[in-house]
Amino acid sequence: MKKGVSRAGRTVESHLRGKMGNPGLRKAWKALDEEFEILDALITARENKGLTQKELAGRLGTKQSALSRLERGGYKTATLDTLARTAGALGFKLQITLKPKRDRAA
Repeated sequence: MKKGVSRAGRTVESHLRGKMGNPGLRKAWKALDEEFEILDALITARENKGLTQKELAGRLGTKQSALSRLERGGYKTATLDTLARTAGALGFKLQITLKPKRDRAA
């Protein structure tokens, strides 16, 4: 099946476009932008290194299931040390920056 396409032929993107007409959903979705950025950066870095979750978990001395939880959004309870060690195992340095807030209503 083509990436992003459901069995019915609709893409996730087209489904979301339809749902974004709901102001409450749009606001909640935008509030997750920072979380999606972190998840995307971790997953993309791991995939670019050609590592499976199991391989990266081995480098970190943890279980694949723990890394899976982290990649699914479980990093909210992760410490900065965990995020820094994960970044380091991928050959990166964790960097936290402050940016001006964007208008989330758009």
